[in-house]
Amino acid sequence: MRPLTALTKLRPDGVANDAGSQQSALVKSKVVGERHTGVSVWNNSLNRIASAVLITFAARLIILAKISIYPASNIMDSAPALIRFNFILQPEFPFSALILASEALRIVNQNSGRDLFGWQFVSEDGDNVRASNGMWFASDCGLDDSDAADVYMLFEGNLPTQHISRKLLGYLRSAARFGAVVGGVDTGAYALAQAGLGGNDAQPEVVLHWEAVPTFREWFPESAPLNSINMSDGPAVFSAGGVATLDLMLDLISRFCGEAMANEVANALVHTRRDSNTRQRQDQRDGFHPGNLATLMVRTMEQNLDFPFSLSELAEELNTPKRTLARICEEAFGISPMRLYLRIRLQAARNFLFYEEHTIKDVATACGFSYPAAFTRAFRSQFGMSPSAFRAEFRKRQRLTEYPEIRRLIGRS
Repeated sequence: MRPLTALTKLRPDGVANDAGSQQSALVKSKVVGERHTGVSVWNNSLNRIASAVLITFAARLIILAKISIYPASNIMDSAPALIRFNFILQPEFPFSALILASEALRIVNQNSGRDLFGWQFVSEDGDNVRASNGMWFASDCGLDDSDAADVYMLFEGNLPTQHISRKLLGYLRSAARFGAVVGGVDTGAYALAQAGLGGNDAQPEVVLHWEAVPTFREWFPESAPLNSINMSDGPAVFSAGGVATLDLMLDLISRFCGEAMANEVANALVHTRRDSNTRQRQDQRDGFHPGNLATLMVRTMEQNLDFPFSLSELAEELNTPKRTLARICEEAFGISPMRLYLRIRLQAARNFLFYEEHTIKDVATACGFSYPAAFTRAFRSQFGMSPSAFRAEFRKRQRLTEYPEIRRLIGRS
């Protein structure tokens, strides 16, 4: 048995402990404890830093995901109600205008990541409809079985009056009565005016394609067609057709979804938005501004087709000497005032034949020709064929686009 020394103490269990060893163990324990405490503090700091980094990274991922799904739009996070469009297609409707209108809505849905707009293609009886370019377009339904919508857009083209039915007029009136937006594209203003939704004393202003304006005035004398690409305010909207249809759609998208989304769609279609008051004819910009004499002269001639002025009457109407009128007309158009007047009357006659089914005599009278024979001579001199031949040729080209596969087989037999 080892002898007890001053540094040796007896534990209660009878086991001897070396005091020096005990003191050394205590020192080691203290050092280890301090090291352990330091490591724990260091580990806790690392954990806190790592957690903060992970949270920040996750937050950035969420933000990036939202930006990629909802770019630059002001659509609220809550799911909005679906806004429905009914595109009503009439025979000879402008195909390009329809494509632009439907593509604008599709891009909204694509860029927003949700179905904000829905649309369907409607014909009068649910049958396929032939467009102005000869293509046949399948409709989704007819007027009787179409769903209710927030916006009704009537696409009309080269035959603006021939297919206006009581069913169509009742359909448009009913839509307006229940608070929907009702619009006319290209020559759709004819049907809307006949339905009492524009071109009358209560609302004389309308917009339609500039070629159809003279005939529209004949139908609706109280109307005031605007030389603008669109009318996009209020419950009745109008477009001159063509690319102007896209500008109207952008205004409607802005109305429902805000300016940011409308600008997004314009950028996607590589289009610069235009104000609704932009003139349809941009070739009248240089040297042909509203208010100058050349513009006033043409406008006066266009508004007086059926009873044309003589040169003296025209000069009196414009409060301008005849020589000044002749000089201004020669500078602007290269012809005399009366020759210009005749060209304007013949162009109006061509549009009557193109858009309407009036008799040749009625067209002659509407364009200021006292005798159909005089009208025929002037028309042939300008266009190389008689008025009746012009109309027959145009209608023939329209018929040839119907059922081309059948006509091709008949031609082979």
